[in-house]
Amino acid sequence: MSQVKLEIGKYYHIFNRRNNKELIFLNEDNYNYFLSLVSKYLLPISDMYSYCLIPNHFHFVIKIKTENELPQGFDVSKLHQPFSNLFNAYSKAFNKRNNRRGSLFQEHLKRIEIKNSDYLRNLIVYVNTNSNHHELGDYKIYKHCSFLSLISDNETKLARKQVVDLFDDVKNLKFMFESKKEKLDTIKEFTFE
Repeated sequence: MSQVKLEIGKYYHIFNRRNNKELIFLNEDNYNYFLSLVSKYLLPISDMYSYCLIPNHFHFVIKIKTENELPQGFDVSKLHQPFSNLFNAYSKAFNKRNNRRGSLFQEHLKRIEIKNSDYLRNLIVYVNTNSNHHELGDYKIYKHCSFLSLISDNETKLARKQVVDLFDDVKNLKFMFESKKEKLDTIKEFTFE
């Protein structure tokens, strides 16, 4: 799969897994630390539409911010740098804590540009229900995905309003997730399954 260039104002499916399909997240602290790094490195440059953290891989649905929304002085030619910083920081902490060396993630971060709203909706359904695909538990209660935050009124760092608007309202969002009426086969070629 060829790498696409990250560009301002565009939507992306970002995903990767650990080398040899081993676990990236060994315990609750790992999940929490990874999300804290996402907040630190990715949220200044992107809006998070959805995410799912699976023990050996992860998925993000993001929109890179426009030039006016980026931090002042940010070099748009280096949109890849916050991703690199996130994965390097997590890898170093993981390696130190688990007395290991070397690369943690597969060599290249997978990224696919999302070019239309149908694909975006399909992907949001897929990412949030990923725990079901891997038999890790029902997405409605799986705490390492964005579903519960999307349907909640509690404060969130997600682009919740934008996601809900894609499905018209929370009731329809829930319905689409429950019925999985979106065509998940349209995105299968861009996943690990």
